[in-house]
Amino acid sequence: MFFHLDIDSFFASAERTLNPQYRGVPIAVGGRSNLEIFNKKRTHIKLMNDNSGAFVSPVFYSQKKKSFESFFVDHINGQRKIRGIITTASYEARAFGVQTAMPIAQALQLCPQLIVIPSNYPLYHQISRKLTQYMEKNILKIEQFSIDEFFGDLSGWVKEENAYGFALHLRDDIYKNFKIPVSIGIAPSKWIAKIATEKAKPFGIFQVQKNSDFIQDIPIEAFPGIGKAFQKRLKTHNIHTLGEIQANKTLFESWKKPGIQLYNRVMGIDNEFINLKSPRKSIGISRTFDPIRDPNEVRRRVVIMARHIVYMVIKLKVNPTTYYLKLNYEYGIKEKSSRTLHHLFSEELFKSQLLAMYDHMPHKTHGAIKLTINVSNFNELQTKTLSLFDFEEDVKKALLSEKIQNLRDRFGLDIIKSGVEL
Repeated sequence: MFFHLDIDSFFASAERTLNPQYRGVPIAVGGRSNLEIFNKKRTHIKLMNDNSGAFVSPVFYSQKKKSFESFFVDHINGQRKIRGIITTASYEARAFGVQTAMPIAQALQLCPQLIVIPSNYPLYHQISRKLTQYMEKNILKIEQFSIDEFFGDLSGWVKEENAYGFALHLRDDIYKNFKIPVSIGIAPSKWIAKIATEKAKPFGIFQVQKNSDFIQDIPIEAFPGIGKAFQKRLKTHNIHTLGEIQANKTLFESWKKPGIQLYNRVMGIDNEFINLKSPRKSIGISRTFDPIRDPNEVRRRVVIMARHIVYMVIKLKVNPTTYYLKLNYEYGIKEKSSRTLHHLFSEELFKSQLLAMYDHMPHKTHGAIKLTINVSNFNELQTKTLSLFDFEEDVKKALLSEKIQNLRDRFGLDIIKSGVEL
């Protein structure tokens, strides 16, 4: 038996631990992209990376306190414009139609009494880390899946008939200790337990018994790992529910490993266990901003974001070999590029590759509105070796990156910049 635990409207619940007066009223946590990293003056931004889940992103944050007005409001041509989007809404706010990813201005129209709170990522990471430590003390095998999600393995020490009572005690004890509401799904397999949690919300427990028809009418969109492209593929075969997957075993077997893995997960026969330490598969950073039509300013921002990626890569002691750059322009235009190099990672190499990718991109006359950079394919996770021909030069560059990292650890992330950043 496995369980999946999810914190209800996590960011909003976290804010309520600081301010109990927010309980029972519609609140939402919102944000805008942190554009302070692009300032030419020193910003003293810090990195928080205390959680180890595969889908827990490191976050850069400023310690400056911000009011609603300074965080969400711009004054354009003498008019007051509310910016930013909702990242989490409480269930009281959802009753008014407020949803994740909705513009804050629209949310306030739907619910004028909505209290909007600027995101406080250090608080969320701190609570998540404390909850992880609590879970590790009380559960034999625990996996942090994301900042607000956990898997636990009950096999061999909690009987199936006692699983519901165990989850009930766990839910209530977490609320007693952290004042954080959680929902728990229980099932014979990990991924079915995750689906069950949606049935449990909010602040509930839902158990799927063996050989039940629980998945029969659940839409394919609800299953983790079935992305939009695969959803489209399934629908061309007239498969819209998880129950219809069950009836098409031969089709999924014809798709080899990915199809067989998905079929087994949906059927709850995957035999996948808890990952006690989920390895991070990629490191990324993304920023959205008002349209920029100056290619030199976009290049400057590419290098600044690259510097932040470099800091995380060296901090995590990994060696990414695939670099990815994506630019969103006005009018829905998107450009992306990636390169895989079997080299020892260094700041000089990474920045030069990103700039080369950007320089080969078209549409520079359009306004750029979003920039995304990430790295993946860490060398220790795949079998290909590093280039021996460039290894000696790569080592020199990597050592220089390490020395620069030491200075940034002591004096701040922006103590040393590339010339193009200035």
